[in-house]
Amino acid sequence: MASSVNITRRERKRKLTSGAVVVQTRWVLNYREPRSGRRRQLFFEKQKDAQARRNQIIAEIETGSYSEERVRAVTIQEMVRRWLASREGEVKPGTLDGYRRAGANIVGPLLVGSPQQRTTFKITGKQPEGTKTIALLGDVKLHDLSTSEIRSWHKLLTTNVGAYSANRAKMFLVSILALAAEDLNIRPPAMPGNLGRGKPRAKKAILTTAQISELIQNAHRDRERGLYVAFPFLAGTRPSEQLGLLWEDVDFDKNVIHVQRMQERDGSITNFTKTAAGIRDIPMGSVLRGLLLEWKMACPRRDGSLHRVFPGLGNVQPWPRPRTGGGGPLLYWNFRRRFWASTLEKLGLPGVTPHSARHSFISTLQAQGIEVGLVAKIAGHANANVTLGHYTQAVRGGESAAAALERAFTP
Repeated sequence: MASSVNITRRERKRKLTSGAVVVQTRWVLNYREPRSGRRRQLFFEKQKDAQARRNQIIAEIETGSYSEERVRAVTIQEMVRRWLASREGEVKPGTLDGYRRAGANIVGPLLVGSPQQRTTFKITGKQPEGTKTIALLGDVKLHDLSTSEIRSWHKLLTTNVGAYSANRAKMFLVSILALAAEDLNIRPPAMPGNLGRGKPRAKKAILTTAQISELIQNAHRDRERGLYVAFPFLAGTRPSEQLGLLWEDVDFDKNVIHVQRMQERDGSITNFTKTAAGIRDIPMGSVLRGLLLEWKMACPRRDGSLHRVFPGLGNVQPWPRPRTGGGGPLLYWNFRRRFWASTLEKLGLPGVTPHSARHSFISTLQAQGIEVGLVAKIAGHANANVTLGHYTQAVRGGESAAAALERAFTP
């Protein structure tokens, strides 16, 4: 039997979105199940991992401890539970709750009814009258899951819950199947092609470089509220990261901002970021450094000490004396209404969202020729493909591309 457990090397070419072609090497462990005689293939990126698994299988077969049934008995529901457990402690609680909601759309059952009825069903577990439930993938054995079942499940979710929820659940299913491949050494089914592709999503509206420049100039004029709006354009932070920033996170000696916490919806601060990659250092340019130093003098204190960089303002005092009664949390909706929207309206600028500042920050760095790997690191993306695929937009006109070509090709 040991001779029938072998390792082969497989190479395949993959074409990236950039047009470059890369060669991917994988090590394939081939063997047959002792009882059923069914052929199995396990895939590894490293030869030593394939060799270690081969030795383990041979030892289990020789000692009689190999169990095909153990792997076959694992359901999608169990793998979703394992995946959620693996994410605990790596993301903030609010993000994990979102993962659980997406996991429920994988496991099921799905209530066919209104959004309000589905919410009631999730909270109480009681099925409203006149509704029915449909089984999803929860009871399907992982070993038996097929591509066609995934396609039917996604179509069912799209019809009853919506394309956004279906695509989000599909994204998590890919990660869950990847975990199963690592933990159980099985080959997951291929994801259906063109799944969830419909009308192209409209790009998020972002400000032009000239409009952003006007916001930064306004921060110099409006010394109490201007920085609240200009900051994310200069730092690329998420709103929750900005509102959770403390003065101890701003290092004026090294000219960096340490992003290592977030503000929750209720105003409390958690020592988590959206993902593990969100913990990062953002370089602080001279403009941002000067604005922060000036604001530090007048920033409201909490119990007489500097705490939050962007707190509630409290009562007015003559500049640059700190305001009184402030220093506490500034909730997101107050920030968006009283600081963000009012400033854009005052300057006659389009009513973009606070998160669009992050898009502008990333797109501007790309337009200025900063390599995508560094942009992803500063933005807190674990994968540069996220930076390229979701956050990069054109911030200059076509004439800039023509001028760049002329500079490149003119001696």
